[in-house]
Amino acid sequence: MARGTISIEGIYRRHVQTVYRLCYSYLGSSAEAEDATQALFMKLVEHPRSFESEEHEKAWLIVAAKNHCLDVLKSAARSRVVALDERVPEPSVEDEVFKDEPSEIMQAIMRLPEKYKDVLVLFYYENRQTDEIAGMLGSPPSTIRNRLADARVLLKKELGGGRT
Repeated sequence: MARGTISIEGIYRRHVQTVYRLCYSYLGSSAEAEDATQALFMKLVEHPRSFESEEHEKAWLIVAAKNHCLDVLKSAARSRVVALDERVPEPSVEDEVFKDEPSEIMQAIMRLPEKYKDVLVLFYYENRQTDEIAGMLGSPPSTIRNRLADARVLLKKELGGGRT
């Protein structure tokens, strides 16, 4: 391992849940989210890199996961057919990490426009401040705060709290 290169196993343990949740919020399928998560960490195995800090590695993983998921969604080969293993999941190596079914809130987040998913997951699930999220996503803090406010309104409607 080159000097300054961080253990991929350590990166995996620290960030696998974040990457999986983000992938799930984009792809809406546990199988596809697991595949995307594995693909992202395999990219690190195949092309090791060094990070300045845990925040830098997390920021890289978030951006890479988002880009990977968007590529998957754009792929012409992606099928919207629900596979048999989606209906009857088999135990996997990742069961300990991925065992919980998505909550009603996560399902509602998945239905929101893409630009709101990142900020909601990072703010509520990862307990990040808006300035941190702005740095991770390369957007001004004011944009992140506006997206968060808009996302809250949309999420409230999605969850049935915005009925008139």
